[in-house]
Amino acid sequence: MRSERRIRAVAVAAAAISVTLLASGCSASGGTASASGDDIELTVTTFGTFGYDDLYKEYEAANPGVTIKATNIDTGGNARTDAFTKIASGGLADVVAIEEGWLGSIMEVSDSFTDLKDYGIEDRKDDWVDWKYAQGTDADGRVIGYGTDIGPEGICYNGKLLEAAGMPSDREGVAELLGGEDATWQDYFKVGEQYKAATGKAWYDQSSFVWNAMVNQLDEGYYTADGALNVEGNAELQERWGWLADAAAAGLPAGSPRWDWNGGTDFVNGDFATFMCPGWMLGVMKGSIEQGGGDASTGWDFADVFPGGAANWGGAWLTVPTESEHPKEAAALADWLTQPEQQIKQFEAAGTFPSTVKAQDQLAADATPNELFNDAPVGAILASRAKGVVAQFKGPDDSVIQENVFQVAADQMDSGEANGDQAWSNAMDLLKELIKE
Repeated sequence: MRSERRIRAVAVAAAAISVTLLASGCSASGGTASASGDDIELTVTTFGTFGYDDLYKEYEAANPGVTIKATNIDTGGNARTDAFTKIASGGLADVVAIEEGWLGSIMEVSDSFTDLKDYGIEDRKDDWVDWKYAQGTDADGRVIGYGTDIGPEGICYNGKLLEAAGMPSDREGVAELLGGEDATWQDYFKVGEQYKAATGKAWYDQSSFVWNAMVNQLDEGYYTADGALNVEGNAELQERWGWLADAAAAGLPAGSPRWDWNGGTDFVNGDFATFMCPGWMLGVMKGSIEQGGGDASTGWDFADVFPGGAANWGGAWLTVPTESEHPKEAAALADWLTQPEQQIKQFEAAGTFPSTVKAQDQLAADATPNELFNDAPVGAILASRAKGVVAQFKGPDDSVIQENVFQVAADQMDSGEANGDQAWSNAMDLLKELIKE
């Protein structure tokens, strides 16, 4: 299954097309046991906002002799580059987080990772929603990942801004405004045009996140279910690109820089009124709002509605590379971090919605208010948004196509550098340049 040529090619391509990798300081995998053989260091590499810091301390306290050395890389794209560079050259951590968008490429080198059935993961199979467990299983039936979160999506919106535009600002009213259970992208963009006309301001931050949400709703995205590239000549993709192009031409995106949002000030200053929100993005948004000097009074809220219906964006798995010197201990840590009890704590710390059924049910029942989002019961809303979510097959270069093909073209539309047809043509040129079948 493993192809050294493929590993080198993916590592080189990822390094060439990714933004400069944040210096992560990852150590070589495995710690060094003490002379007594009792003390070990376990290294862990995650990315983005995982909410694990307090859990690491809790695990260390409950397991004397175990020290966790954690590295968190800024984005999933940079984590992909880091992982494939180290698969090719060595130096993976004992536990490595894998993101949904590049799981397909990991599956092509899945024998670089431990079969977790050797450590009893099959006994927990029913803990997860079935498609999450299945996604972590390779073509040979080896299970290489403990599921962490999934990414059901709702709409984050700024109630103060909608109220100023003469629109409903309560959660139920906003859901109805956008079409309720039958919400469509046409509804979303139509309301955006009304908001733009009333305020002169943008409706959402930038187009690539909207595009990603649209693609994730399709039965098949950039790849067919049997692994064939599925972009050129794809009528469903082209139709949605047309919707997005019309919205960009109408001035609905603010053109905010992704993952920075001008130091978070775009969230605070009212530069846009709505935002695509999978569960994990709530934690990202919280950090950005606070960085920009905002708080609960800034006006953000979370509605149980999403254009086009149920969608999943993101989610991750914890893997144990075969090069780990402590696979048993690493698997035990990954197992513990993904237990329902820990997934609840992870959600409370970072907004990441659990992939385990028990944790989902608890969040739905508790309906705990989130102060930053106007006391919205975000866990219960995400549980509602998770209904009907079906995992989309992600091919080996899925994240590359999203980040280095369509993200680039979407930015061109937002800036006015290209219209929809030109941007699509540019995307096809990039696709041919970067993706070799």
